[in-house]
Amino acid sequence: MPADKIYNVLFLCTGNSARSVLAEVLLNQVGNGRFKGFSAGSTPKGSVHPLTLAVLKDAGLPTEGLRSKSWDEFAGPDAPKMDFIFTVCDNAAGESCPIWPGKPVSAHWGIEDPAAAGGPPFAQRAAFEDALRYMRNRIVAFTNLPIASLDRMTLDRHMREIGALAGSSQKTSGAA
Repeated sequence: MPADKIYNVLFLCTGNSARSVLAEVLLNQVGNGRFKGFSAGSTPKGSVHPLTLAVLKDAGLPTEGLRSKSWDEFAGPDAPKMDFIFTVCDNAAGESCPIWPGKPVSAHWGIEDPAAAGGPPFAQRAAFEDALRYMRNRIVAFTNLPIASLDRMTLDRHMREIGALAGSSQKTSGAA
């Protein structure tokens, strides 16, 4: 991949109201113009979760124009060509995704669903703050990779390693 290329990255989740939106905003902020983040869902909720917006705002991140949208918007011929696609929820990782043109590098970066957190309001908010922190760690690790100089196999390995960082919802079974 060319060193001066702007990489398009799509974050997928079922509802596209929390984790995938957090990732989109973070990548667009942390990526310093080298990356363009997008998010979508297989069954979008239709609106971004209010705590997603509140946590982003409190972190000083932009929320203007955010919306919950279907991954179908990114599967058509007029959609931006994706270089990377990351599923950020376990449900989306198990679903049959559209065929993405250009065979983008894909990985699962699962994080527990903050929208599913119960308990008092402070505990629910803490779940969103945790999701933002875990996603930020993944985004920073990703944006610091020398992508243009890595071959596909090495990129795939790095993407899996990033997905296994702290906060991963992936369950390890010990089996190889």
